Amino acid sequence: MQDRENADCRRNVGKTEKMRSRRRKRRGSGLWPGAVAVLAAGMVFAARTEILDLVTTEIAFVLDPKQEGGEKESDQDIAERVESTDGGKETLTDGGVDLAETDEAGADPDQKNTDAGTEASGSGNSDPETIELPSSYDIREHRTVSVSDQGDLGTCWAFAALKAVETSMPESMAVPLSADHMSIHNSFGISQNSGGDYSMAMAYLLAWQGPVSEADDPYGDSTSPDGLAPVCHVQEIRILQAKDYDAVKRAVFLYGGVQTSLYLPAESRGGDGNVGYKGSEEPNQDTGIIGWDDDYPKEKFASAPESDGAFLCINSWGETFGDGGFFHVSYEDSRIAESSISYRGIEPSDNYDRNYQSDLCGWTGQMGYGEPDAWMANVYTAESEETLEAVGFYATAPDTEYEVYVFDGDSFREHVENGVKFQVDSGKVLASGMVTDTGFYTVRLAKPQPVNAGEPFAVAVKIHTPGTTQPVAVEYAGSGRTGNVDIRDGEGYISFDGGTWERTEESKGCNVCLNAYSRIIGK
Repeated sequence: MQDRENADCRRNVGKTEKMRSRRRKRRGSGLWPGAVAVLAAGMVFAARTEILDLVTTEIAFVLDPKQEGGEKESDQDIAERVESTDGGKETLTDGGVDLAETDEAGADPDQKNTDAGTEASGSGNSDPETIELPSSYDIREHRTVSVSDQGDLGTCWAFAALKAVETSMPESMAVPLSADHMSIHNSFGISQNSGGDYSMAMAYLLAWQGPVSEADDPYGDSTSPDGLAPVCHVQEIRILQAKDYDAVKRAVFLYGGVQTSLYLPAESRGGDGNVGYKGSEEPNQDTGIIGWDDDYPKEKFASAPESDGAFLCINSWGETFGDGGFFHVSYEDSRIAESSISYRGIEPSDNYDRNYQSDLCGWTGQMGYGEPDAWMANVYTAESEETLEAVGFYATAPDTEYEVYVFDGDSFREHVENGVKFQVDSGKVLASGMVTDTGFYTVRLAKPQPVNAGEPFAVAVKIHTPGTTQPVAVEYAGSGRTGNVDIRDGEGYISFDGGTWERTEESKGCNVCLNAYSRIIGK
């Protein structure tokens, strides 16, 4: 794939520029050996659906040939086949839990896991999929939503993500969040003028690099102090199916604002700001959906769509844009909700004491064995006497099934180094279940696992992900914004059967995206 120019849509600016990538110093531990085909998402994600499309349709160069009428590859052939998406197209806009509780075998049936979802306040219905939605909804009628101004910087992606987070936080926790910090203190090391996308926001939040308060890091001075602590932890992020308006509405109604991408023609940057674009131009602006109106008149758009109905959105061009910073986007708009990011599982910053991870740039590629099934593991070293409380991972496609295990790290390493099978499925399942949406999930262990200071431990997850043959999310050093990814801090592994493992850092040049969360004993 070839690098695509960044669609940089600053306020009143419509030029594009190549993305520059600098890497900030990484932290973290653990990584591993691995498997087959690496799909390096150079991905952008002005519409993350773009990477999903690559995974499911355009990756014949890494797909199991049997999907194209060829003969099935041997395990050796698969293990030797690696294709990077370095060269793939990258579209960056100037912009941008309830925890999945699990059950273990023999556990109290009342602890049974469901897909991470929150019961709607006052709805009287615990199933988000069956809640009857109103014909119109406006978050502003239920909580304060402030408008920001990005000025001439390419930071709409950060503002869009943080407005979604702000409106998804419990009101008791909610504070204005710093776009300066997100756009400067992430691990990609690119300038604020270079644009960005929601995958960058996801990586920043999931690494607990933020969010921080706007009061502690005000916007617009091109500087950001070190050492600021997050005001909350984001533990779950859903990537909704493209153009699934019902899912978007449910997310807004039940959880808060949804980040999305648009193409905003020059003529949409004045007047009421309403947008009803019909065309094929790539997105150039990230924004937030905060409501909808099924009866919004089509006549209110410069080029009238065929039918009524529109989403209510918030932009980051100040209160002089649109209606005090707010505007409507027709349901018939070509780009609205092609990418839809819902931030959930927003918890106090003391929910866990430590987040063990090595993928500070998050999900930038995928790997697998030409099948929807794979095993992944990370080995970390405990920094103190702790209990492992939860594990976090990406579901790279909908309806992912998982099983979680924790093992002694020394024993795991010994088996791998000596070429002896380590059959993880012989151990106890500490969490299991299925998640319906693509995205990142934190899964609590049915029983916390003690780990000793200075001793290694291995976290392993078995996944079954229908619809993809590269189900394991990895952090891959590609080009552009991922060109300086540092994988030396990881110890990750992948397996096709849970017995034979390879280290991804050494054999595939990538980190496995798999987090472990712990509490310090006695703290």
